[in-house]
Amino acid sequence: MTEAEVLDAVPKDLLIAGEWRASETAARLAVEDPATGETLCEVADGSAADAAAALDAAAAAQAEWAVHAPRERGEILRRAFELIAQRTDQLALLMTLEMGKSLAESRAEITYANEFMRWFSEEAVRIDGRYATSPNGANRLITMRQPVGPCLLITPWNFPLAMGTRKVAPAVAAGCTMVVKPAKQTPLSMLAFAAIMQEAGLPAGVLNVVTTSHAGQVTDPLFDDSRLRKLSFTGSTEIGRQLAARAMDRVLRVSMELGGNAPFLVFEDADLDAAIEGAMLAKLRNMGEACTSANRFHVAAPLADEFASRLAERMGGLRLGRGTEPDTDLGPLIDQVQRAKVDELVADATARGAKVLTGGEPLDGPGYFYRPTVLSEIASDSRLLTEEIFGPVAPVIAFETEEEALAAANETEYGLVAYLFTRDLNRALRVAEGLETGMVGLNQGIVSNAAAPFGGIKQSGFGREGGHEGINEYLSTKYVALPL
Repeated sequence: MTEAEVLDAVPKDLLIAGEWRASETAARLAVEDPATGETLCEVADGSAADAAAALDAAAAAQAEWAVHAPRERGEILRRAFELIAQRTDQLALLMTLEMGKSLAESRAEITYANEFMRWFSEEAVRIDGRYATSPNGANRLITMRQPVGPCLLITPWNFPLAMGTRKVAPAVAAGCTMVVKPAKQTPLSMLAFAAIMQEAGLPAGVLNVVTTSHAGQVTDPLFDDSRLRKLSFTGSTEIGRQLAARAMDRVLRVSMELGGNAPFLVFEDADLDAAIEGAMLAKLRNMGEACTSANRFHVAAPLADEFASRLAERMGGLRLGRGTEPDTDLGPLIDQVQRAKVDELVADATARGAKVLTGGEPLDGPGYFYRPTVLSEIASDSRLLTEEIFGPVAPVIAFETEEEALAAANETEYGLVAYLFTRDLNRALRVAEGLETGMVGLNQGIVSNAAAPFGGIKQSGFGREGGHEGINEYLSTKYVALPL
């Protein structure tokens, strides 16, 4: 399919109670191509009234959906999995157009996103409880797992399908209805996904989608509605704190997948070739616009110069371009605001004495491109050591001892993921246990897997997505005491 055909095929209105409809205000939201800065198309710009209508639909569908046969809930997800697999190329092109990443990366995301559909299609029939005898023998203890109820799911722009499927799939499997608010920069992938869920047989009102350019104004009134039972948010720690505080007004169930500041540790005994490959993956996935992106490279002093030099050579040789071009290695950043932030962090580091080994500046011309950058000789008070970069910038810092490396890795308010390269098994276990993160990549630059629990600690959030743990976020445990 051509770009025009792919764009034309996507619904561009709100999905409420099984119907595609315009915003109550008839307002439209422009979707931009970050590689050119041009408008791709317009979608409905939802209002607070539209969000309220979406919650009405979710609440009305909840009781019937909660008792829907688990096998059929799983079969809906399985059918959607098959449809997504059949349309990988179209969905990848759509994602590349609205988000900017290369087609190869978009295809990889479609595959990853779809694994959540397959995983939770199988988990739907594995929701269990237990029957036990009380310690004194006088009672029987029965526990059952029931759906939490209507959920508000807020997804980010950087992984526009994967961040949706890993929330929607467990909610569907658990028997929850939902209102989804995708990021304003990348609404098209979610709209296409919602259409696929309809085609797969999801009943009207179970999944409702509200696109909007005014997220706070549109979603905030929902927090005062007693029918809303859960919030799941993926995004910045700053916004996550505000939403979590708002959710506590009514003590909602909350899942938060927030920012990161991932350390990448390379010890003297590491396989340097493997570490470089891992660094390229951990740093440059999604142009560095990922909460799991390696933010700081702590390298044993004897290897630091060689590591930085080789990484600069690899990153400096990458080709920037529109993601639809076959020889593109890296696409643009999402918008000018994000590119300016990355450039500001690099300027701060260089002003404090950092040495630029490659890159260090935006690319001239249309779009929001930033040259892949490697920095060395980083001052300890540089902002990019404490702030999430969210771009293709790799600061390399040398360390002398294992204790020093671990302390530096943990010196952050974030705790999402860390990467660790060593051939010493004892060291691997020591450091993995000592790292204050929810996930650790050992001798690999990627940790995401639908079968594993994704999430962080500290200011990186709470709750888990994926794995056996993922469906628990959408289930409540009820205990029944029975005398016998």
